[in-house]
Order: sequence, then C-alpha cells, then structure tokens
Amino acid sequence: MTDITLLIVDDHPVVRDGLRGMFTAAGSGSGSGSGSDPGSDPGSGSGFRVLGEASDGREAVELALRLDPDVVLMDLRMPGGNGVDAIAELTRLGARARVLVLTTYDTDTDTLPAIEAGATGYLLKDAPREELFGAVRAAAEGRTVLSPAVATRLVTAVRTPAAQAAGTALSAREGEILALVAKGTGNRAIAAELFISEATVKTHLTHIYGKLGVNDRAAAVAAGYDRGILGRS
Repeated sequence: MTDITLLIVDDHPVVRDGLRGMFTAAGSGSGSGSGSDPGSDPGSGSGFRVLGEASDGREAVELALRLDPDVVLMDLRMPGGNGVDAIAELTRLGARARVLVLTTYDTDTDTLPAIEAGATGYLLKDAPREELFGAVRAAAEGRTVLSPAVATRLVTAVRTPAAQAAGTALSAREGEILALVAKGTGNRAIAAELFISEATVKTHLTHIYGKLGVNDRAAAVAAGYDRGILGRS
C-alpha cells in the first residue's frame, strides 16, 4: 500500500528526532505483516514517510502547503507561531493535509480551540506507539481520533448548558478582547493590536460569549458592563 506521508511540527528538536525515527523505523516494514493484527484496521498495512519537520506554526503552514503531506502531526504551544493558529490557517487555505494534534496539554483552553480550528484528531504525547500509528492512519482516512481524556472533555463541554457555563471568569486575554470590542474595534484590528490571528480572536469571542451567556458582540459588551468586567456604563 502507499505510504502515509507526514509533516512533524514541534518546537523541541529531540521530540522531532524521536518521532521521525519512530515513523521511519515503522516505514515500509509495517506492510510486511509484522504488525500484531494487520486485519484489525483497514489502514494497518500502510507504511509511513516523513516529508519534513517544522519548529513552529508559521513554518508548519509553509511546509504543509509546499510538501502536501497526508497528515500533519501538530504540537500546540510553540514560540514563533502556535498550533491552533496554524490549524486555522491550513483550514482557511483549504490544505489537503489532515491535522492530528500531538501535545502534552489536554485542558479546555487547548483542546476546544484546536478542534474548532479544524484538527482531525487530538492525541497526547504519552500515547503508546501503536496507538499513535493507528491515529495517524485514521487521520489520513479523515476519521476523527481523540484520546480518552480529550473525548471526555469535549463531551462534557457539549453537555454543559450555556446557563451553567455563564458566569465563568474571563481570562486576561479574553478581558482584553472584550475591552477592545467595547471600543468598537473590529476583529482584524484586534488581531493586529494583540499580535494574534483573526481566527484566534474569533475563538476567544466564542469563549467570551459562552462564559457570559450571550450570542453577539453587543450583548457581550452589555454583560461586561453589567458584571463590572468593563467597569460601569
């Protein structure tokens, strides 16, 4: 079968080296019947080929568009361009590659924005090797793969009523964005002032609306004044 091509994105060279070595070692050998149960997964006969590596989100977008891998293994928290912004940009540009997040973080502030930005799957770095291989094969086929901890968080988030979520304190960044919204600042100008992408601004606004129990900018500003977040009108 045709090898699954990969782009590895992580700001730690030792992590990139380890992942490259792991997938290269699996490589064409995974189609030789050495797997424990080749018949258990329709893609279990696929080998892997690493096309390149990136150390931040900006480089990831550039290489993903140029190399056109089947799957991008994406870390999230990286200096010089984070993973969520890169995922959102690849989605916006219509990149063919599926993005499988591979990170050590499973908090709501990491998982939800990544999935909303367009990630196909979300896996933690402590996943066993065979689980990672299976997740990459599934992602290449367009199937969603979530670690158990992340799946639980997403289910909880979906089941939490908006009224229950309302009243949760805004983060410092969310407070900054709400203050700018109150001044009539548009998303593009907010992104430029805070040095983040428009996609990230939109993600923060979604979280602000959920925490304040509102559906639009005007209602968010009104709620912000009412609760003293923006001072008093």
